[in-house]
Amino acid sequence: MDTHQNARLTPKGREEMARSVVDAGLSKAEAARRYHTTPKTVAKWVKRFRSEGVSGLRDRSSRPLSSPNQTALTTCAGVEALRRQRYSGGQIAAELAISPATVSRILRRLGLNRLSALEPAEPVRRYERQRPGELIHIDIKKLGKFNDIGHRITGDRRGQSNRRGVGWEYVHVCIDDHSRIAFAQIMANEKRCSAVAFLKAAIGYYASLGVKIERVMTDNGSCYKSFAFRAACKRLGLRHIRTKPYTPKTNGKVERFIQTSLREWAYAQAYENSRQRKQHLPTWLHRYNWHRPHTGIDGRTPISRLGLTENNVLRLHS
Repeated sequence: MDTHQNARLTPKGREEMARSVVDAGLSKAEAARRYHTTPKTVAKWVKRFRSEGVSGLRDRSSRPLSSPNQTALTTCAGVEALRRQRYSGGQIAAELAISPATVSRILRRLGLNRLSALEPAEPVRRYERQRPGELIHIDIKKLGKFNDIGHRITGDRRGQSNRRGVGWEYVHVCIDDHSRIAFAQIMANEKRCSAVAFLKAAIGYYASLGVKIERVMTDNGSCYKSFAFRAACKRLGLRHIRTKPYTPKTNGKVERFIQTSLREWAYAQAYENSRQRKQHLPTWLHRYNWHRPHTGIDGRTPISRLGLTENNVLRLHS
């Protein structure tokens, strides 16, 4: 069962109830009234507690010890063999003289209820552009605002509903396909005006590092499909590429960067409020680009892939 660990009659509550009878001397009827259950239930958990201890209060599987009427293993093997020959469910049922419902149940258990499951898995395709600036990936992550430390850090959910309604902020992120140099800004929304403003800021950031951007890849969000974003790409001399719908692995580098930023920045420490979290973003980005080893580029730092001279490093690093 998927229940809250501290709910009334999950293992913790059952132990408290059983101890009230075994140690405190309450009758089963009194314990039933106190814990809002029946004397029969109290007796069951007290019996288990006395015979097995605390471990006996855990949930047990409801699966029977034996199922004499279950489908024979030879029949299941026959269903699988015919399915791998691309027989339909009805054809398998007719061939083996069993119920179509039984065939469906067996195929679902085997993970073969869809014919597409018989196709070999598509190989993982990894790609990397040859030089910095050939392609940047852009995406947006929505984060909730907060005015004090939340339950994700403290683990305390009491009163969390009273703190809702503070609002949202949107982290627009960008990463260079070759070097993995990243850029991010927190914007008020995910509309076209913010997307265009972020695109211009990102182009300016990479230009400050001596990188000229040629292409930009985004998903199919409405802000990226807008005429304003299309016009901005044209003015900036960028080729705009959109990913195939529902295929986030195409834009995998920025998706992975978002996960890293959540783990190492957004939820890495107990910020007093979202304004403090926002102020910490540039510091973390600097560490990510200049000091943090990146496993995708053999443990090197992203900035090392630009091949900067010593003078440029001294000028840009602060």
